Amino acid sequence: MNLGLAKEVPVARDQVHKWYVWIMTAFQGASFSRYRIELTKIASLVYVADDIFVLVSTQEERSCFTQAVKTWNSAAADSLPSCMRSCYRALYSVTNDMADMVEKEHGVNPINHLKKAWAVLFDGFMIETKWLSDSHVPASEDYLRNGVVTSGVPLMFLHLLFMLGHDFGADAEGFIDHIPPVISCPAKIFRLWDDMGCAKEGLDGSYKELYLKENPGFDAGDAEEHMRGLITSKWEELNREYFFSRRAFPAGFSQAALNAARMVGVMYGHDGKQRLPVLEDYLRMLLF
Repeated sequence: MNLGLAKEVPVARDQVHKWYVWIMTAFQGASFSRYRIELTKIASLVYVADDIFVLVSTQEERSCFTQAVKTWNSAAADSLPSCMRSCYRALYSVTNDMADMVEKEHGVNPINHLKKAWAVLFDGFMIETKWLSDSHVPASEDYLRNGVVTSGVPLMFLHLLFMLGHDFGADAEGFIDHIPPVISCPAKIFRLWDDMGCAKEGLDGSYKELYLKENPGFDAGDAEEHMRGLITSKWEELNREYFFSRRAFPAGFSQAALNAARMVGVMYGHDGKQRLPVLEDYLRMLLF
């Protein structure tokens, strides 16, 4: 409301309580309250940007929006449509404030890495909308690879790593370009669950649809069985990363990735009325 997004982008999803409880469940501890609030802002902006791309923009406008993000200059938004201008300024302000917070707490300003991560996300959105506008049918694996990026999960966890004071050294660029399994696995679980459910929130295709086109002899049940098998394999990989990986992450980070994946089923456990009764129970228990 304060950023003007509710007025400028009324079609965008507004589910802050849902996003916050996901983050609250994934990343626990009273001392991290501010981090959870900041991450909820990032999650909100990912959804708003996604809805702008899919619902209220042309491909040319999306290209200009993406270029503005890559430029990372508040003046770059001046020529954008009103809804994109509001979203860009919110994204720019929130991200810079978070980078300043990290610098004050840990002595390193990560803004260059964060703005690149936003640019990578927007490039992913561009790929999806180009597939749609060109009526191009990507391979299911290409779709899922890009879907890891557009899930927003890598962007969220990169912000969290910097807030926790993780010392990337010279590895931050590689981290953005080559997402480690502790992050890619929850992202794939998220994308596959989303695409499997009858309450799919996006309008940009789904893995299930693409898999059925690649396997014309299969029905929806076969596709879902295949997707559940993929989810199981990603869970096995995530568990190996959590229990046996020697890669050093800040305390609580790998646990947050595991908890985020655990919450996926709750977030997509819609009933016949498109409600999330289990999530509503969690909200009452945790907050009220």
